[in-house]
Amino acid sequence: MAIMDERDCCFERGKNWFRYRVGAIILRDGKVLLAKNDKADYYYSVGGGVHHGETAGQAIVREVYEETGVRFDIDRLAVVHENFFSHDTAFIRGMDCHELSLYFLMKPNPADIEHCRPEVFGDQYVEWVPVEKLPHIKAFPLFLHDYLKDIPDGVAHIVTHDDE
Repeated sequence: MAIMDERDCCFERGKNWFRYRVGAIILRDGKVLLAKNDKADYYYSVGGGVHHGETAGQAIVREVYEETGVRFDIDRLAVVHENFFSHDTAFIRGMDCHELSLYFLMKPNPADIEHCRPEVFGDQYVEWVPVEKLPHIKAFPLFLHDYLKDIPDGVAHIVTHDDE
């Protein structure tokens, strides 16, 4: 579930909705750190909207800290994701959505990683999910499991459509 901020690079035109977002890929012991909340039936990447005037790198460091309470460093840009979907959440119900996301591999600090806050933003929390469990649960982005099986050295460009 996205938490919108008036500073996010996001706009609507008629029934079209666009968002520029960043996501974190944080791995540890065969698990990936994902966010969840009590209102949605799915997991999603830690991250969020890029604020106007903010670089993607600044945005992911800020978002990860807001959602975990831990300052992770960026390892590298990993994925450019163009995501086309329709969604049934209150703020974008009935909209044709186009989301451009940059996913960063993050370097977890082993001394701090155990201190990720269990809850932030009210009902949202983070959870370490075993990578092998990803095909059996609803988790976004959908490409995550396949990507994590064999992480390429360079930047991957992935395009998804929810009707495929």
